[in-house]
Amino acid sequence: MKKFTKLALISSMAISANAMAMQAMDDAALSASTGQDGINIGIGISKVEIGKIFIHDNDGLATDAKNVVTGTKLVFDTATTPPTPGFATNAEVSSTAIVGGTGKAGAIVIQGNGKAGDINKDHGIVITANSQALLASHNLADLQIDSDAGTSAKGGAFINIAAQVSGLDISIGEIGVTASGTAATDSIRRGGDDTNYNKILTGLTLKTGQMSANIQVGAAPQGAMIKLNTTMIGGLEIANLGIVDNSTKLGDGSGSSVANRAAGVIHIDSIKVADASSKNLTINQNISVVGKDDTSKGYLRMVSSSGPIDTYVSGVYLGSKEAGSKVGSIGDIEVQGLQTYYSPSIGQYTAGSVITISGR
Repeated sequence: MKKFTKLALISSMAISANAMAMQAMDDAALSASTGQDGINIGIGISKVEIGKIFIHDNDGLATDAKNVVTGTKLVFDTATTPPTPGFATNAEVSSTAIVGGTGKAGAIVIQGNGKAGDINKDHGIVITANSQALLASHNLADLQIDSDAGTSAKGGAFINIAAQVSGLDISIGEIGVTASGTAATDSIRRGGDDTNYNKILTGLTLKTGQMSANIQVGAAPQGAMIKLNTTMIGGLEIANLGIVDNSTKLGDGSGSSVANRAAGVIHIDSIKVADASSKNLTINQNISVVGKDDTSKGYLRMVSSSGPIDTYVSGVYLGSKEAGSKVGSIGDIEVQGLQTYYSPSIGQYTAGSVITISGR
């Protein structure tokens, strides 16, 4: 969840910087860098609205797609008597056929929920500043940009961007999947097929505290393009999350609908995340873009080294949470001291996590 929030935050900063006007930092913010060369930018935005976002998968899912597990597999050399056991690495351990692929383009969609009076009625994403976690400048973000010669040992010259970001209220209408549309003749829009759409998430809201990030481009002597080493005051809260299961409308899977049955929903009123025994959330993360080599097409890598966290999930409903409907509440769920580990080598465990994102 923390990873999703950081991606949303970085995306909103990028969109805002390109789409909105910028203003000079006020006297309070400038006083922190008096007497230094460089560029100071204050992004004075109070609200960002996005109608729809489409992520198109241009070749869809192959008709003969399989879910393949590769790893270390025990094999036998049958040329010897008796057969000699051994191990093959990166071998296919098991595979399962995936049903339903057509090879036609589909898209993940973030769009408005159509609910009258809701902030996301007509907009997939609405971002506003969290009034309880504003920067002293009252800007959405303040940036200090410096160019440096660097050293040859660490790649040479680079640009350093120190960013401070106000707390954000991020509201997402709903997330679904649709068949991709065709390019319009009078615009760059492609969109999707509204008659072939299935909702996946009913929507959610994210509330974040103030954050800082350091970005280096050119060389990166800090060891990553983006470095997050900060404390999110007040922690992270995700509210009004609903996960939709449309498969239950199809009964036994034959395609025939079940009369009067709605899609099932797992609804969560609130998820709060903070450091163990704290109300704040520490974030230590390096984000890098890794180029292709002989074995990889390249990917985005996020390495976290934060400590254990507490999570409190309140208001969990199974099936539905609609006024007057039959609902199944299971109460609240609390997890204390969750710590993940990753292994730089076999048998070694380092506190944190490594997440990679790549295209196929």
